[in-house]
Amino acid sequence: MKFHQKVLNKLINKNLFGFLSDRQFLKLKYRVHMDKKLDLDNPKTYNEKLQWLKLNDRKPEYTTMVDKYAVREYIKDKIGEEYLIPLIGAWDSVEEIDFDSLPNEFVLKCNHDSGGLVICKDKTSLDIASAKKKLSKAMKRDFYKLSREWPYKNVKRKIIAEKFMVDESGTELKDYKFFCFDGKCEFMFIATDRPHDTKFDFYDMDFNHLPFTQGHPNATKEIQKPKAFDEMKELAQKLSKGIKQVRIDFYEINGKVYFGEITFFHYSGFTPFEPEEWDYKFGELINLK
Repeated sequence: MKFHQKVLNKLINKNLFGFLSDRQFLKLKYRVHMDKKLDLDNPKTYNEKLQWLKLNDRKPEYTTMVDKYAVREYIKDKIGEEYLIPLIGAWDSVEEIDFDSLPNEFVLKCNHDSGGLVICKDKTSLDIASAKKKLSKAMKRDFYKLSREWPYKNVKRKIIAEKFMVDESGTELKDYKFFCFDGKCEFMFIATDRPHDTKFDFYDMDFNHLPFTQGHPNATKEIQKPKAFDEMKELAQKLSKGIKQVRIDFYEINGKVYFGEITFFHYSGFTPFEPEEWDYKFGELINLK
C-alpha cells in the first residue's frame, strides 16, 4: 500500500469519512485497498460483487445470522443443537462478567466482532484487567462503520463465554471455511497456525489445492483432508440455500463437527487475490439477478 493510501486508510479507520453515503464510502475504501476503481454498475469480480451485495442484498435475518449469540438459536433450528460449541454465559457489558464463576478454561468474545477474543487456558494465570480492556475495546468496534457491512448495523452487542476447544493437534483449532453460492459449495479454505503465523490454503470440493493466495501465505506443511469434510459441506449447503453468496465456517474436533460462524463479506471484499484471475473466477459464481 502506497503512502497516500496508508494515510487515507488510517482516516477511514478513525471514521472521519462517516458522513459519506454507503456507496461513496465503499468506492473510496475499495480504491484505497484495491488500488483501482469500484464498478458498482457492472461488477465482475468477487470483491466488487461483495460491495454490490452490501448495498443491495439486505434481508433482516442476516442480522441474526452474523450475531454470534443470536445465531445459536438459528443453527439449532436449521441443523441441530449438537453442532454448537457449549455456551457458558452471556452478558451485556464487561462489568457484568463474574470471572469467579467461570471454569478454568474458556473463550470470551463479542457477538458482533471478529478478532477480539480472550482465550483462557488457565484462569489462575489470566490477566483479568487486560482481558477486560481488550473486550471493552472490541465492544466499541463498529463493523458497519468500518466497512459498511449492513448486517452488523443492528446487532445488540453482548459478550459471550464458550467452552475452550482444541482439535486433535492439542494446540490449535483449525477453521474450515466454505464458500457457498445459493446453496452450492464451490470452494473452501483452511486456516492454520493462528493467530500469530496464520496460513490460508484454498481447495475445491474434490479437495484439490488451488494455486492462489489471499491475505495470508499457504502452509508449508501438508494439510490432511478433514474426516468430516462431506458432512461440513452438506451442512454448509443447507445453511446457505437461498443466499446469493455466503461463507459458512466449521471446526472439526476429534471427528465431530462444530459450527463456527456465518460470514457474508469475506475480508469485507477488500483483499486482493494473487493471481487476480481468481477474483474473477469467484465472482462468476455470484448471480446478482
